[in-house]
Amino acid sequence: MTGPPAGAGSRTAGGPPVPPPGHGLLTGKIVVVTAAAGTGIGFATARRCLEEGATVVISDAHERRLGEAADALAALPEAAGDRPLAVPCDVTDDRQVRRLYDAAVERHGHFDVAVNNAGLGGQAAVVDMTDEQWSLVLDVTLTGTFRCTRAALGHLYRQGRGGVIVNNASVLGWRAQEGQSHYAAAKAGVMALTRCSAVEAAAHGVRVNAVAPSLAVHPFLNRVMADEALAELAAREVLGRGAEVWEVANVIVFLASEYATFMTGEVVSVSSQHP
Repeated sequence: MTGPPAGAGSRTAGGPPVPPPGHGLLTGKIVVVTAAAGTGIGFATARRCLEEGATVVISDAHERRLGEAADALAALPEAAGDRPLAVPCDVTDDRQVRRLYDAAVERHGHFDVAVNNAGLGGQAAVVDMTDEQWSLVLDVTLTGTFRCTRAALGHLYRQGRGGVIVNNASVLGWRAQEGQSHYAAAKAGVMALTRCSAVEAAAHGVRVNAVAPSLAVHPFLNRVMADEALAELAAREVLGRGAEVWEVANVIVFLASEYATFMTGEVVSVSSQHP
């Protein structure tokens, strides 16, 4: 019995999976992506949105990386040389958050989708964790997502044309992992924020959902987790590997698209982990 032929999205002969081509799922949409610099899920999402026909606005707390990300996006064939609006934004500062969404509206007249991707992790046992470690992870990961959701909803309500918010949660909002109590608590909070804000936003035609990746492979992971720990997490995945960041971005694009119009308040796991 033979399997399906190798192609877009398949995994060939031990190599990485191949990203599928764009299908215009976000044609004509304006998408704001936070924490979109570098090589993580945020940049992959901005790129994938461009490939699916959207105009993107990106932000990040690191201005140099943000500029480099904007240049890289402008170089994509789908961008046709147009450099996306890139707005420095630290999500722990509400003034900067409001300025981000104000800038998107000032440039484009409105926006249709907000992807709240900013987050901060770390490794610390509860018995050793300081108040500062706990508070910083919660402030960036949970309260930062709240600030972005609040600002985005204000604009989407006033625009009166519906819209979508997609938050980045984590399977650790459901599952336990040693040394991750602050991050897990923050991501569980993102899940609850997603569900509750979705109920409030429904009357305005705004959908709010979240993705919950298990392990998405990118270089930034090595800053918070040792190679041995990453290898152990990859071994838990039924597919034998962590997700490529664009595989998470694909699910974000789906939730932002017209293919998900009856989904709100949902948290979609992007994972192949077994119990």
